[in-house]
Amino acid sequence: MALIPTEEHDALRDVMRAFLAKHSSESAVRAQLDGEPGYDESAWRTAADQIGLQSLAIPEEFGGAGYGFDELAIVMEETGRALYTGPVLSTVVLATNALLCSQDKNACEQYLPAIAAGELVATVAVTEHAAHWDPDDITVTAQPSGAGWVLTGTKPYVLDGASAGLLVVAARTPAGVSLFCVEAPADGLRIEPRDVLDLSRRFASVTFDATPAVLLGADGAGWPVLADVFDRAIVALACEQVGGTAAVLDATVDYLKVRHQFGRAIGSFQALKHRCADMLVELESARSAAAYASTAVANSAVDLSTAASIAKTYCSKAFYHVAAESIQMHGGIGFTWEHPAHLYFKRAKSAEVLFGSPSWHRERLAGLIGLVS
Repeated sequence: MALIPTEEHDALRDVMRAFLAKHSSESAVRAQLDGEPGYDESAWRTAADQIGLQSLAIPEEFGGAGYGFDELAIVMEETGRALYTGPVLSTVVLATNALLCSQDKNACEQYLPAIAAGELVATVAVTEHAAHWDPDDITVTAQPSGAGWVLTGTKPYVLDGASAGLLVVAARTPAGVSLFCVEAPADGLRIEPRDVLDLSRRFASVTFDATPAVLLGADGAGWPVLADVFDRAIVALACEQVGGTAAVLDATVDYLKVRHQFGRAIGSFQALKHRCADMLVELESARSAAAYASTAVANSAVDLSTAASIAKTYCSKAFYHVAAESIQMHGGIGFTWEHPAHLYFKRAKSAEVLFGSPSWHRERLAGLIGLVS
């Protein structure tokens, strides 16, 4: 989501929208809600083979296409618009960036080509009890064992944990927070899917009981890597929220044009016009915040963390408010299971709290700009 999109960016958006129209229609999304693994594995492989979705931001030396975050942001916006259920956020954003930011060349050579080819689903296991990433929240421990390590503890909320073949796990060693690679299945590894509000985004509880693991990067150097990944993740999520907000607003306006009361379309009523105008202002403001944050990631800007938290805060509130307004404007039908409005509302609520709530990010912003110590 570059501030000034290029012709290549527009072409990528068109390709993604066409792919998602075929593989992430409302009926396709609903077909995945009650089943396992929660996404269409065939469509996931097609995305790798035909458009290179998984390889987009992976360097060419590791089997990727060698593009950057601007292109990834477009992908996230379009997947958010279509409520795509595939593990894009966990695999393409979280795990890929964790491997790259670790600067562990051996691990990158081992896992990134498989991710790029759509053969490996991966995720990152960080949080335990906090809703955001906090080094003090990490209690899973790692102990040396022979030539490797073993992990003990539980990560209760791991995105796409049940479908991941690779977990990048944050654990505590005497040297501090470190990162480890765990390939599933493994001895002592127990993964249990969790009940969630938003069935289009799956979480699992992952328990380690002396589970074999391989150190990723340097011992004790995990938190700087995670801090870098965190900023990229919340910007990617903000871009996804922009796409969801745009889809909801478009659907609402279309409905207001065809729903008639008192002999005319309800969209002609002044009160609803004003509410739609407010929703559009929220959308465009959210889009601007996400675009600036995406550019900050792409350019490794010094204000990246500030831009990321601003984008996450504003895009979360915009998506949630527009989704709630959409249900109200659709009337009784918006509350029914048969209507997609509630699917977007649930995604808006789950995305609002993922990686920290807006109130947490406002507190983070206060610290980043020096309002609090």
